[in-house]
Amino acid sequence: MALDADVIVIGAGLAGLAATAELTDAGRKVILLDQEPAASLGGQAHWSFGGLFLVDSPEQRRLRIRDSHALARQDWLGTAGFDRPEDAWPRRWAEAYVDFAAGEKRAWLRAMGVRFFPVVGWAERGGLLADGPGNSVPRFHIVWGTGPGLLEPFVRRVRAAAAHGLVDLRFRHRVTGLAASAGAVDTVTGEVLAPSAAARGEASSREVAGRFELRAQAVVVTSGGIGGNHDLVRRAWPARLGAPPGRMLSGVPAHVDGLMLGVAAEAGAALVNGDRMWHYTEGIANWDPVWARHGIRILPGPSSLWLDARGRRLPVPLFPGFDTLGTLEHIRTTGYDHTWFVLNRRIIEKEFTLSGSDQNPDLTGRSLRGVLRRALPGAPGPVRTHLGHGPDFVVAGNLHDLARAMNAKARARLIDTAELRRVVEARDRQLANPFAKDLQVTAIHGARRYLGDRLIRTAAPHRILDPAAAPLIAVRLSVLTRKSLGGLHTDLSARVLRPDGSVLDGLYAAGEAAGFGGGGLHGYRSLEGTFLGGCLFSGRTAGRAAAEATA
Repeated sequence: MALDADVIVIGAGLAGLAATAELTDAGRKVILLDQEPAASLGGQAHWSFGGLFLVDSPEQRRLRIRDSHALARQDWLGTAGFDRPEDAWPRRWAEAYVDFAAGEKRAWLRAMGVRFFPVVGWAERGGLLADGPGNSVPRFHIVWGTGPGLLEPFVRRVRAAAAHGLVDLRFRHRVTGLAASAGAVDTVTGEVLAPSAAARGEASSREVAGRFELRAQAVVVTSGGIGGNHDLVRRAWPARLGAPPGRMLSGVPAHVDGLMLGVAAEAGAALVNGDRMWHYTEGIANWDPVWARHGIRILPGPSSLWLDARGRRLPVPLFPGFDTLGTLEHIRTTGYDHTWFVLNRRIIEKEFTLSGSDQNPDLTGRSLRGVLRRALPGAPGPVRTHLGHGPDFVVAGNLHDLARAMNAKARARLIDTAELRRVVEARDRQLANPFAKDLQVTAIHGARRYLGDRLIRTAAPHRILDPAAAPLIAVRLSVLTRKSLGGLHTDLSARVLRPDGSVLDGLYAAGEAAGFGGGGLHGYRSLEGTFLGGCLFSGRTAGRAAAEATA
């Protein structure tokens, strides 16, 4: 049978675009398949904040951040916690990725026109010991243009290759089967879905209009994870995190459904570490949703008081922005699905950033004037909008009214006003001196020693009940599904492995479908800024390896 292309790439997100760009640079003909309409080209990356993990960058050095490959490696391994036999390849991918982040990653992106916001963010701070989880220093580099800005050069490269006849973009093609000839995967079958006018991120029709069968020398799976499929998330939920929440928000569109993982497994591929996942605990419902259960993550500074559903402070070191997985594990022991941030006007103005390209129009639109406005008094526009319209925000002039509003929002009398007052006032008393025994207050002082946090991310230490910082605000937080940390098991050439560890010839995988490399290069936890970068690195690797194999 004749071949339809040299390589078929399944999934037109960032990893698929990176793989396709590398393949076409090598002169290979590619068919790029995606089940969504053309409007969703780029997948989840379009909606992202555009954060990338870089090590010892010029942006860090300008802010007097002393980073190194050795420190980044220590942080990664302490965060990942690799502890399984099947972690051999993921650990090798992790080592290679840290090399990439400390080496050519920035120069490679800059050569394509990618630029970075000058202030480096300090995400996932950990808060335990030096060799424990978390970033020792700020490493979260925001792309100028956020997710769309990062996608731009890869979309451009793929579009240019299509214009030269090297790429055939086929949207509304849903893969349902993979088959092999002479021991190598070379056939892709599936359904042609009916045309859809759905805008980016909106649910599209699943009406079947036809079927297809395609053949190539190699197939690359870059179809993403399971975050939009709550049934699969609950099925994979690990016992160590307790029972899955009864109510979750979705940080990704519904088409992030994990169906291709099952297709690959049926073809003989090994899936590993499916119980490792990365869901955020600071999710709020989008007041103007694009997809079902559309949630947004708050990227918080360190000052908000984090309370469980009954008004009790979360234990050390579960402060805002410190330990996502530890916080998730604790929340699942409380018996409730939600928690609360309690703060005031001064904190929300300085410390609240909403994740996502759509929630940061200044950065996404590359508006220098808009970014400079962040230094002025007042919360960013999207934060003000959610404060006024978001279903998870309550505002009050005193603690009694705040507790009453929180209970009304939860539809249960869980918050006792007297206890809430005791907790808030106990915290506030720690602000009488520039030192304190409260570790969260100590963390606030520590954060402001970093220039980036002092300028735009951390409010000056003050009492939550300070009348000059009124009104009081409470924000109900829910678990927000986001990333699969496990996936298709691959070697360092992105070749998919069988359950016995042998190579499944002809099949490659990258991006979230491969746990961002190897079947889970993050281990149990992420250092943040590592998902987009993982898509780039694994997509580039898969594209180059498949190009070499099909020479």
